[in-house]
Amino acid sequence: MAADKKIVHTIPPVFDEKSEILILGSFPSVRSRKAAFFYGHPQNRFWKVLAAVFNEEVPDTVQSKKEFLLRNHIAVWDVIGSCSIEGSSDASIRDVIVNDPEIILKKADIKEIYVNGKTAYKYYQKYTEPMISRPAVCLPSTSPANASWDLNRLTDAWKCIKQEHIT
Repeated sequence: MAADKKIVHTIPPVFDEKSEILILGSFPSVRSRKAAFFYGHPQNRFWKVLAAVFNEEVPDTVQSKKEFLLRNHIAVWDVIGSCSIEGSSDASIRDVIVNDPEIILKKADIKEIYVNGKTAYKYYQKYTEPMISRPAVCLPSTSPANASWDLNRLTDAWKCIKQEHIT
């Protein structure tokens, strides 16, 4: 087994003052880190699910993804700011240092916080929720590792982000 390595999250959060929904992942995958943007693995269903929820085309460039998020008042970031990790394995995450969501919460009127999957939820509950005193809703992971959830089932589960959407 390869030794894990301390990795620092270098992808800045996407948000503006109109963001109302905050979606937090756990930590960027190797592919996302290489692409320098969220959910960069082609098999991750995040962008397909969001496009289906908001009845839009699937964005395919970093710029179109940012525009999609901001147009739909969605902020995206990750719970973990740095950790030791083997490749992209959530199970190998250790030595966690979390991101401070106050960067977003001070500038945007976030109505609801969602986490993408159980790993993000675990670290959110352990570190972030005590820090900011706000609960999060755990949505099923869009990762290809969550193979028991097909695209339709994921989309149905994620529709709550639009229902909560005030604008």
